[in-house]
Parts: sequence; structure tokens; C-alpha cells
Amino acid sequence: MTDALEVMHPLDRAQSWDAVGLVCGDPAAPVRRVHFAVDPVAAVVEEAIAAGADLLVTHHPLLLRPVHSVAATTFKGGVVHRAITAGLALYVAHTNADAGAPGVSDALARVLDLDDLVPLDPLPGHPDLGIGRVGTLAAPERLGDFADRVAAALPGTEQGVRVAGDPDALVRRVAVCGGSGDSLFEQVRASGADVYVTADLRHHPASEARERAAFEDGRPHLVDVAHWASEWPWLAGCADRLVVALADGGRTVEAHVSTTRTDPWTLRVPSRGE
Repeated sequence: MTDALEVMHPLDRAQSWDAVGLVCGDPAAPVRRVHFAVDPVAAVVEEAIAAGADLLVTHHPLLLRPVHSVAATTFKGGVVHRAITAGLALYVAHTNADAGAPGVSDALARVLDLDDLVPLDPLPGHPDLGIGRVGTLAAPERLGDFADRVAAALPGTEQGVRVAGDPDALVRRVAVCGGSGDSLFEQVRASGADVYVTADLRHHPASEARERAAFEDGRPHLVDVAHWASEWPWLAGCADRLVVALADGGRTVEAHVSTTRTDPWTLRVPSRGE
């Protein structure tokens, strides 16, 4: 099973700091049902077990930073022990899936109906692979209407969709990056994008990007979404591709996508000025 996942998203495409691949479980164990989710949190592990899954594939790593113990007395150790005792293996496809084609940002671009996709930050030697995507809408539309498009395409979160820019400005060329993307503003500007859709935009990078845009040509406008929501569209496509790849090799599995919202924010209180 892990061989098929690693053909889809080779481990050597992951960033050097990342922790991808099999976290726990026997790679030789039979797999009949696979569960896909963004985060390997306790609620998702319970969901996978309840669904009868043998393998849980997540986008985010459980053990990204080094740990000295996976004792069940720690929250990460508890996840590992619960999975192992239930016969559930855990596998991670993170920045290798971000760089893939199709990958995380491809999925985000496609739910926004973007065409002519190219990587925002290509991998050296691989012009079709890389972090983020740039594409075009079928026709120009108001930034405000485009923000509505984003909100309709992604699962709901307490954050919702935040916009920086004139809502009446026309946009057509769009850059996207699933997950945290405020390290890529130079690539976004170089791409000629009218608007940039990503997650976790911090105050200073976003403010400076908009100040520079005002000083230059007004671009890019910014659309900020929840991290989890920006990566969730990848799950269904990855699940479908895995089922097809295994079927082509004579292996049959069922694949399911998590319905648990693992965005950490649970309440939004309107500010006094709203």
C-alpha cells in the first residue's frame, strides 16, 4: 500500500525539514479500507477506527518535531498507541503532496475553476512540479465576487474568508497556495497574479504586500482562508487516485474522506465595530 502512495507522492519531493511516510504500522499488513484526513488528531483516529479503516493517510505530520517519547501519557503518544492497538496504520504525505501534480494546490485551484495551471514556485529540474499554482478564471470578475467563489468552494470555518483589496477590482489571474503561503509573495508578484489565495497570512507580510501593491500596480489582492480548509479539497482526489492505481495493479481497497472539521478555531465573536 505504501508503495502506491509513494509513487503518487515520492518521499524525495518533501522539504528537508519535513516528516513524511509511514509513522506507525506494518507496511506488509493487508489494507482493505483507507481513511483520508488533513490532521492526525485524536478525533480523526477515532473516526478512522469507527469506519473500519486499516490505514489513515493524513496531510499534516504527527511527529514533525523530534520527540523523546511516544508514551500513551502524552497526547501524541496517545494517538500512536490508540492507532496501533486498533490495528490502524498512519501515513503522512505533506510537502511532497504540496509539490505534486496533482497535489494540494492543484486541488485548491481546481475547486476555484482555474485553468492553465503552472507551479507558483517550481521544483528545480521539475517545471511541472512545485509549491502553489497559478491559473486563470474563464473571465474577469470582481474581487468581491471572487471571494464569494472561494467561500462557496471551501468547507466552512469560523474564520471564513478574509479579503484585502478593493472589492470592485477585476481579477482574472490567480495564484493559490494550500496551507501557509506568506513566504511566497515574491513569486506571486513575479507570476503577475491579480489575487493570491492562501492561508495563515500574518499582519506584517500582508500589510507590506498591500502597501507595495498600492505603490505599484495594485496587485496582488489577498484572500486569506483557514489553513485546514485550503488543504481539505486534496483529500478526495488523492483517495480516488489511490483506488484507481491499486485497481490497475489488481488490488482492491475502499477509500473514505474524513468529515471531521479539524480547524482548531471553534468560535468567532464579532468585533464591536461590526
